[in-house]
Amino acid sequence: MIDKFCDWITKKIKGKIPEIDEEKELVINFGVRLLFGEIPKILALFILGFLLQIGWYTLLLYLLLAPYRSFTGGFHLNTHWGCMISSIVLYIMPILIAKYIIIPQDYIIYIITTIVSILSISVIMKYAPADTENIPILSKKERKVKKIKSYISLVVLLAIIIFVPDKTISGMLLYGIFLQDLTLTPIAYKLTKNKYSYEVYTEESI
Repeated sequence: MIDKFCDWITKKIKGKIPEIDEEKELVINFGVRLLFGEIPKILALFILGFLLQIGWYTLLLYLLLAPYRSFTGGFHLNTHWGCMISSIVLYIMPILIAKYIIIPQDYIIYIITTIVSILSISVIMKYAPADTENIPILSKKERKVKKIKSYISLVVLLAIIIFVPDKTISGMLLYGIFLQDLTLTPIAYKLTKNKYSYEVYTEESI
């Protein structure tokens, strides 16, 4: 339903601007699909958060983790329901775990933070930015910039984890970073039937 609506919007835009070629039409269609696909997903995410009485934590985690997700990349699911479920797992689950399984001592937070930091640095170094065949990153410059921004956003998140006294915030960020790191790995791509763009172009060049 959403896809048909987005196709209709794209045709209306092309009708108003006839000089749009096929390539630009695809770009516009992708942008429209992203816009109208993301808005319902975000609304559903926040509604669920407030129904579970963790609405403000959901908003906070979304705002803090979104830059890290944007820079590091990760797999994409092809259906709107799949995207919604993955968003719930990435944004709701870390809060619920942090809220109901409280880390009792500060030194335990520091130990977990150290482990997550090492994991994240390794994943960023090896896989970030992790693109897909549908949304490839073909520019070496863009890859380099996103990798640097991945490290910067990770440092910011780790600083918040260490210096913010609220253990729920620290916990949800730790679990959120860990889950996001998993979305970059080859096993996650294989399970979700995604391909890194370099795999696609390597196959095409054979």
